[in-house]
Parts: sequence; structure tokens; C-alpha cells
Amino acid sequence: MLTYASPALLHAETVPVARYDGVEDVYRQNRQSIVEGRVMETSAETMTSFRALALQVTCHAVNQLPNREQARARMRQTLERLRRLIPASLAWVGQDTRLVVLPEYFLTGFPVGETIEEWAQKACLEPDGPEYEMLSRIAEENKIFLAGNAYELDAHFPGLYFQTSFIIDGTGRVVLRYRRLNSMFAPTPHDVWDRYLDIYGLEGVFPVAQTEIGRLAAVASEEILFPELTRCLAMRGAEIIVHSSSEAGSPRPTPKGIAKIARAIENSVYLVSANSAGIEGNNMPSRSTDGGSMIVDYRGQVLAEAGPGESLVAHAEIDLAALRRWRRRPGMDNLLSRQRFELYAESYRQFHFYPANTLLHGITDRSHFIKTQRETIERLVREGVIL
Repeated sequence: MLTYASPALLHAETVPVARYDGVEDVYRQNRQSIVEGRVMETSAETMTSFRALALQVTCHAVNQLPNREQARARMRQTLERLRRLIPASLAWVGQDTRLVVLPEYFLTGFPVGETIEEWAQKACLEPDGPEYEMLSRIAEENKIFLAGNAYELDAHFPGLYFQTSFIIDGTGRVVLRYRRLNSMFAPTPHDVWDRYLDIYGLEGVFPVAQTEIGRLAAVASEEILFPELTRCLAMRGAEIIVHSSSEAGSPRPTPKGIAKIARAIENSVYLVSANSAGIEGNNMPSRSTDGGSMIVDYRGQVLAEAGPGESLVAHAEIDLAALRRWRRRPGMDNLLSRQRFELYAESYRQFHFYPANTLLHGITDRSHFIKTQRETIERLVREGVIL
């Protein structure tokens, strides 16, 4: 049985414990846990040094499969393969590896022409479903923190789905669930913002988990290009950002590659970013998203980076003691301690770009998202923000 933590964020060194014995109560108890500021209990001792691995693997998509049953069978095949790949990778990288990050939507690929309803029915996981059970087993068997990203259903929002980044600890507990907030063609919590906040609260939107390997948080895919998100996680104490991605690889600098370094510097965080080694099983060129998995330290130094193809090359030491010394050291380089949020708060309150709550009253087709973006651009032109 999986055990779930509240997505509440950490604000103190010692907090009360909230433990769920079964996922049937997770939605009911989630809100109360957030309000009371409770997080899942982890080891009392924090490891100050360990190895992390951004495991670059091929995604086998479910787009061309006709139904949910066959999609689930392919997911099981992927999970069985990971159950072999991960221990073999750990044997090579080293048994001091405590964190393994998998690519974005590694179980399914992304929707290519499917409606929101079709994708929800075929490719989205249940929070207490067998796929999470197997991921939990993999984490427990290898005594690792296992991070990844999947499309997931939420009983509070029938017909919709969210892209969810998760972290499972070495005992099989899901210690963090983050729902992607910025997406071009998929529903996000921002699209049902008022109701989502009523259910989960703001602290459930920006979860940070205190664990025995430090304070962990997640950013999904292109969200690395949105600096406010990583900053909100750093505000809440995040030390290590896990970044599951499926992005274009190139020998030249890419926007996401540049952004990964910038986010690490700005927030004095480690960033462990796993890209896919291509996507097979849909009609896109299979190697469009390939290579570039990397680990970046809190100074913006790229510690390891993978080339194209399946790879375990992107592994490096995470030195929490050094990060914490850096954050406590006065000086110009300590950018996190020099932030003056009051300078910007009023501007953020005054300006509204992409609107919230556009799916609050029902499901629509995917053309809704480009239509909303087009309307946003037209409004910004009228208001003189852009020319």
C-alpha cells in the first residue's frame, strides 16, 4: 500500500507528522494537512553528501494504441524495463546514489491529436493506481528517492487531468506531488484556479518536501523558462530541484539549457534535469527530444551532462553541506539573501496577462489554449504593453 504525504510546504526545522495509511483518504485529508502545515515524516538525519542520477531513457508512447488496456500494458513494459535499468545503472554509478530522476511523461509520451477526454481516458494515471505501486516498489527495492513525471487524474476535476511531477522515497512513500502550472496545450491548476486553491491551498501549489537528502521540489519541462516558479520554491526552502523534461537537444545552447543554469544561480539550488532519449511510438521524429540531461550546482556549474541516446552519464555528487555554507555566507554571490520582493510585488498585483479559471466551468477542446493565448496577445497590444 502506498503512503502519501500532504503537499504542504516546510517552514520550520521540526513539524508535526501527517501520515496517510491509504490513498482513499488523500483528497479528503489533503486540505486539512495543508492548513495545519504538516508534512510527511522522514529520517531525522539529513545526508550531507550523496550522488544523484538524471537517467536518460527512451519514452515509448501510447498514442498509437487503441485503448486504455493496451496503453496500460505498454506502461507495464516500461516499468519492468526500468526495474532492470535502475539497479544496473546504480551498480555502475555507485551505491551512494540516493536520487534518480526520470524524464517527463516517460510512461506515455504526450498527446498528439487526442482530445482532453481521450487522453484522460487512455494515458492518465490514478493516484492510487498500479503504475504508482510499481514505481514505489522500484524506489523501495533500490533504496532511492525516485522522481518522475506523469499525466494524472484528480477526482475533484472530472474529465480533466494534470501533468504531475512526483517524488517517491526509499520506503515507497510519495513525499511530493507537484502539478505543472504552465502548459501550452494541457489543463493546469491555473485553469481551475479558484477551485484548486479552495481544495489544496497555495501551499499545495508549491510543494517542498523535507527529506533525509535535503529539501526537494519539482519543476516540469518548459517551466524552467518561468523564473517565478523556481523562486517560489526557493522561498519555501527548496535546495534541490528535480526537473523531468522532454526537450529538443542541440549541440548549440538552447533556451532551456541556459535557463537551467540561470535558475540554479538565482536560487542557490542544485538542479537535476533528466531529458528523454527520444520518443518512439508517435508520428513525431523520434530523436527530436534527446540528450542534454544534466546536473547543475548552486553556483551554476554544470557537473555532468549526457549526450544523445540512453545514458547514465549525467550523475554527480550533491554536497548539501557546501550548499548550506554558501547560502549562509555573506557576499555579492549570495543572491538568494539579497532578494527585495517588495520592489516587485505591486507590479505583479497590478498586471494580469494570461487569465486564470478558463476551464472552471467545463471542458473544452485543445484549440481553447491557443485561442486564449491569441486573445491575451491582442489585449496586451490594446493596453500598449506590446507593440
